[in-house]
Amino acid sequence: MPAEPTSPTVVVKDDTSGRTARRIVTVLAIAAVLPALYLNGWKHGFFDLKIYMSAMEWWATGEPLYDYVQPDPVQGELFFTYPPLGALLLSPFALLPLNATVTIFTVLTVLAVVVTTRWLVDPVIARHNLPRVFTLTVAVLLVLAVESTRETITFGQINMLLVVLILADLLFAVPRNGRWAGVGVGLATALKLYPGIFIVYLLACRRWRAAAVASATAAGATLLAAAVLPLESWRYWTHELWATDRVGRTDYTGNQSLFGLIHRLTVPQEPDRLLWLALVAVVAGYGLWRAARAARAGHALAGLTLTGLVGALISPITWPHHIYWFVPAVVVLVDAALGARPGSTRRRLWLLAVGVAVITVYGVVTFHDWGTALVPTDTVADFVDRNVYVLLGLVLLAVLPIRNSRPIQSDTLHETPTAR
Repeated sequence: MPAEPTSPTVVVKDDTSGRTARRIVTVLAIAAVLPALYLNGWKHGFFDLKIYMSAMEWWATGEPLYDYVQPDPVQGELFFTYPPLGALLLSPFALLPLNATVTIFTVLTVLAVVVTTRWLVDPVIARHNLPRVFTLTVAVLLVLAVESTRETITFGQINMLLVVLILADLLFAVPRNGRWAGVGVGLATALKLYPGIFIVYLLACRRWRAAAVASATAAGATLLAAAVLPLESWRYWTHELWATDRVGRTDYTGNQSLFGLIHRLTVPQEPDRLLWLALVAVVAGYGLWRAARAARAGHALAGLTLTGLVGALISPITWPHHIYWFVPAVVVLVDAALGARPGSTRRRLWLLAVGVAVITVYGVVTFHDWGTALVPTDTVADFVDRNVYVLLGLVLLAVLPIRNSRPIQSDTLHETPTAR
């Protein structure tokens, strides 16, 4: 019998070198774009940090801390607005040359970006067997590219310190029922108040002990500051805290909160505060309900992301550098897209992830000169353009996916890194 023809041998070439080259090109391309994104932001000249340092110098001469005011072409007048604990934290930096303080703040912010991005991305890498070094490098570069990070660096803000405290607490200490669970959130709240929404989140998740520790930590740190600075503490908590005009104009486009959205519709009149409070109640109730559901499902990252978005939306003033929470939102979306079956759901997840990333990299203030005039948003295009972060936050509150990583339990938050 004639021999049966043999199938041709298929030689699979190892494309390791080509894959490595493509990854290097991708990293270099993103890195090359970063300077262009930061170029416009350098006009800020570490403006906020300079206010803090000038206020510290003013205070050191014996003047009242909360009397310090600095003119601003957009906001009119800007004051020192941090709680007394923040003043204690910032005061040692006034002893250093300004350039040294700028360098320290910038380096610490970049380090915080690297550390927190690793915390967010490592579980996704493990779940989907992604190339670790390449994925982490791209993720860090993209986080450095988003407007919230750029504004934090170029204004000289402390937001990434707060993010480190919050993520360390809610991703590690709280899920493991650690001894220090709640301390990070408590310290962040004492430093800048708005992280207090995460104490409400712990209560919504029935993490009673962690919520109590966070509350006690915030109160203890505040009382410690009051013992050191009694006059400043009394003035801050009885007066300055409630004077929102000290922070800036609420109608300015940079204020990406529900209150800012309403005010931009009503200028030059003041917004209806009852309407705002009603919207706050609805958004906070719905957002925290979804956040608690995510936590009970074991998806801690989705839970804290939803909570961060709630905090940004309901605060009277939310500047772009406050809205870090779009970053973990993109991580949640990418994770869900990688785990979804091929089809329309996966496509929608990828589209939303890319859309959030593109919008937050382009930003709402970086490439716009919104001026100082009280101009209402009287067209649909203006409304969307000037409220894009608010609208994006509302969309994510409704559609951010929640991955069920284990049976629902009311007393757990932990998200096992390798769970599907």
